[in-house]
Amino acid sequence: MTVADGIWRQIFNFDDYGELLALVRNSLVAGVALGLVGGLVGVFVIMRDLPFAVHGISELSFAGASAALLLGVNVVAGSIVGSLVAAGAIGLLGSRARDRNSVIGTIMPFGLGLGVLFLALYEGRAANKFGLLTGQIVAVDTPQMSWLLGTSALVLVALAVMWRPLAFASADPEVAQARGVPVRGLSFAFMIVLGLAVALSVQIVGALLVLALLVTPAAAAARITASPVLLPALSVLFAVASIEGGILLALGSSIPISPYVTTISFTIYLVCRGAGTYRTRRWGARETVPETG
Repeated sequence: MTVADGIWRQIFNFDDYGELLALVRNSLVAGVALGLVGGLVGVFVIMRDLPFAVHGISELSFAGASAALLLGVNVVAGSIVGSLVAAGAIGLLGSRARDRNSVIGTIMPFGLGLGVLFLALYEGRAANKFGLLTGQIVAVDTPQMSWLLGTSALVLVALAVMWRPLAFASADPEVAQARGVPVRGLSFAFMIVLGLAVALSVQIVGALLVLALLVTPAAAAARITASPVLLPALSVLFAVASIEGGILLALGSSIPISPYVTTISFTIYLVCRGAGTYRTRRWGARETVPETG
């Protein structure tokens, strides 16, 4: 076997695939839930220009999960606590974009430093440490599944309640505020929802690559449609396809799940960007054709 063949088998190996598939049943179910949450939340992340906030929250989510791992308590709960602390701080201290970015830039290294400290003190399996950063496909056991599904349901209910006013406040905050929409309250509420979504995503793709679920699918969908119905539908579709495809491809390999998820997500984005550019040029060319006769 050549070196290239060895590398290929590390990346894609489908030996005993049927038996291995039973090990990720929980992860596949969790992936659907996370794709639904990530796709819907991502729409507002793009509308409100919050990709940097997603990354900042993920660092404290990582710190919370690392602390939970060190203390031997529920890792999902620790991740959620860390995310909510970061989201609350950003929501309270960062009302303006410049202030928000400064707060996030301060929180990120602090959270990452705490996470590294807790992992350095942890003496358990190295795979548990690595999984918090890059994700694990067989890490979702039954107790974690309950946390994941319960928190996902909470996020979805919150989004359903505030979808229309949040969309109005995100598209035109000044007009929304003039019409009595509680813009500041909605902004803080969405940051809490975002914190929960980040905590959920960390469990599968890891803290370093949460953007692949909460930003890229929505950004891809926004390249090909502005429809208030089609945009969230496509965002969810792209997010679910990325995470489910990543789980299935990573199943037989020795590579963490995150490279597969991010590659699928980025490929979808490139296709959508190309399609959007082609459509814009084609329609633009039609609009500039002079009328005759």
